[in-house]
Amino acid sequence: MNVKKVISFGKIKTDLTKYASTSSSSTVEGFGTFSKQISQNNFTDINEINPEDEEETRSLQEVMGMTSFGKKAKCFDVQEMLDNITKTVRSSKPVHSVPILGEQIHKSDNASSAIDEKKKTDRTNIDIEPSSVVPPNAKHQNPSICDQANNSDDDDDDEDEDGNNSDDSEDRQNTSSNKIPCSHEVEMHHGLKAVIAIAADPSGARLASGSVDYDVCFWDFAGMDTSLKSFRTLQPCENHPIKCLQYSMTGDVILVVSGAAQAKVLDRDGFEKCETVKGDQYITDMARTKGHTAALNSGCWHPYTKEEYMTCSQDSTCRIWILYKPRAHKNLIKCRAQNGVKTIPTTCSYSRDGSVVACGCADGSIQMWDHRKNFVNTSLLLRGAHKPCSEISSLSFSYLGNLLASRGCDDTLKLWDLRSFKSPIFTANDLFSRYDTTDCMFSPDDGMVITGESLRKGQTSGRVLFFNTKTFDLVNQICVTNSHVIKTLWHPKLNQIFVSCGNGVVKTYYDPKKSLRGAKLCVVKSHHKQKHIEIMSTQQIITPHALPLFRQDRPKSVRKQMEKDRLDPVKSHRPDLPITSGQGGRVASSGGTLSSYVIRNLGLSKRIEDDQDPREAILKYAKDAAENPYWISPAYQKTQPNTIFQSENEDDGPSSSKKQKT
Repeated sequence: MNVKKVISFGKIKTDLTKYASTSSSSTVEGFGTFSKQISQNNFTDINEINPEDEEETRSLQEVMGMTSFGKKAKCFDVQEMLDNITKTVRSSKPVHSVPILGEQIHKSDNASSAIDEKKKTDRTNIDIEPSSVVPPNAKHQNPSICDQANNSDDDDDDEDEDGNNSDDSEDRQNTSSNKIPCSHEVEMHHGLKAVIAIAADPSGARLASGSVDYDVCFWDFAGMDTSLKSFRTLQPCENHPIKCLQYSMTGDVILVVSGAAQAKVLDRDGFEKCETVKGDQYITDMARTKGHTAALNSGCWHPYTKEEYMTCSQDSTCRIWILYKPRAHKNLIKCRAQNGVKTIPTTCSYSRDGSVVACGCADGSIQMWDHRKNFVNTSLLLRGAHKPCSEISSLSFSYLGNLLASRGCDDTLKLWDLRSFKSPIFTANDLFSRYDTTDCMFSPDDGMVITGESLRKGQTSGRVLFFNTKTFDLVNQICVTNSHVIKTLWHPKLNQIFVSCGNGVVKTYYDPKKSLRGAKLCVVKSHHKQKHIEIMSTQQIITPHALPLFRQDRPKSVRKQMEKDRLDPVKSHRPDLPITSGQGGRVASSGGTLSSYVIRNLGLSKRIEDDQDPREAILKYAKDAAENPYWISPAYQKTQPNTIFQSENEDDGPSSSKKQKT
């Protein structure tokens, strides 16, 4: 007996007995009830679509308005593409033309052949038509660039036809020299003596210069015109030459290191913020003194901690200070020679990340300490980096931090690799240095090392030299002026080079296309002369016997004349005086007091003149009161005695009736 089992889900019903017969005839795989039925009748025949049916379908879609739905496949006309390519090839020179493809090429290969043909055509146009490339404008050469320098064009040979970079040394030198912004120059006059310290703030808005004449000049590029005058000149350290200047990382304060034993910190306008304490000169152990006891040599700010700065001195110590705690140093570093005695640090510097403190000493050694540890033992030490008893005037870390450049008074410039700090990578000799503050520094891309050269006897101009860091070849050199070149500063943000000279001149080199702001703001502003007020002085002619009409007043002091004009209400424009009474005021007609107002409006109907004399006002009614008495006389008419007045003649003597004294 068959029972129908129906499973229903809502409105969907399925009869399980319907497939009973089909399941028995089908092949079963697997075991139990988990089996897979393989159906053999699931094949459908694919009928070929005839063109007539396709056209009928298209017409049906047009009638129903369904032709705009969906995206239509793009159709390419290969023959038209070949014709366009042929016209392009024929328009070029006929010698290097590409042959036209024939019609015998198979249609299936037309697309790839067209692409290859287009590539060939583009390469042919590039190779055979150099005249179509417009050459760049000629670079404005600066007349101060020396003739023996390696000049180069603006074009850079970037890649070969295969895509590989050119490895020739000449191409590398030309590429490096093109990065130097030296096409234009600006000259600023500090004074008459050597400028041995310059500093620019990180934003590039201001420049400070210090000289051996004790002056510090502040230059504001946004406020200067073509006259190029500093907006402020001061002597922060009295009679001491300025040896080092450096702005902090935020640019709000500047460190001034002079020949004195105390360093000063000034704000942007030149006002003193703090001064380091001076140590006790009679104490031998420098660790027991709170400050330097001898003249300073150099100083610098921490690259990341804005309150921390460092100074080195002739007392053979290097001290780290905190800006708002100038009464004592934070850390003390003692520089020692090879035999354990004291040696003088001539320059000091932080690494780019601030983790290393480096000092160049007078014995020619370079000593480094880890900033994160105590400053007892050195982390890197190299004796004989420069000649013994020759000062190291500058130490400069690269922006990447793995290279170190040192400039010494032994007329050398050396490049060191901190990863193998035993011998210099490159050395440049015969670089005369007269001043102990001659420095060196890296370019913003670490591709070059820049330094200055002092003027030798018989030479005509001091030079700024550029060395390649990879080969240490002389890339370029600039003849600055007929004096020594002491300080060089390549500002990374402005892309301008500042050079200080021994004749009191500070020069700025820039490129109008590659440089930003800075000196470019000054050269476009015209200098306006102040208009002088012309005063015609009149001669004073003294005529004591002249008539008052023609007599001239004697010149009086300005104070007396002002007091005289103050008393004149017309000249002094005196305002109206306040009302103190009812007499003579501005509202005298209406009465200045309450009583006058009440009498006029309530008591009497007649107008009372408040500005007249009270006695005259009373006597005005005497005659009327005598003729028509109303108040007093009628009241005392009956009881009032008769008045008897004594008559006295003026011609006669005194009256005889006058009682005599007894």
